[in-house]
Amino acid sequence: MSIRSILLSSRIARDVDTLAKSTRINESKNYIQHGKTSVYEHSLNVTKMSCAIARFTGLHVDVSSLVRGALLHDYFLYDWHIPSPAHKWHGFRHPAFAFANANRDCKLTYIESDIIRHHMFPLTLQPPKTREGLIVCIADKICAIHEMFSK
Repeated sequence: MSIRSILLSSRIARDVDTLAKSTRINESKNYIQHGKTSVYEHSLNVTKMSCAIARFTGLHVDVSSLVRGALLHDYFLYDWHIPSPAHKWHGFRHPAFAFANANRDCKLTYIESDIIRHHMFPLTLQPPKTREGLIVCIADKICAIHEMFSK
């Protein structure tokens, strides 16, 4: 493991700890996202993949906003597998629920808001407006496919 990887892992861990104190992010451990992967695990996977994509592409990004936005991108806090009118159209609607929850519990940057609100493009019609938003959008698809078919 390189020094850069160690520093990035500790940064992610620090941001997770900070969010755990100010949000209900730990509740996402109770909800399944894809296959047998919890929403919490999925969010960590997307965060790590987003950082890897940013590093691989050499794009200049706001690492703090990238990490926090990726950690909160699925902060919807419900089990979408339980049949309910409130969960109807989950794929289309959960970015708005995640944004509302994150905005209630945290002070979000423009980049973090963009990541959370637009990570489901192209299912939702509005594309991300920031590099960080595009990176998380791509990382989310990669991780979802891996989680669905690997376990």
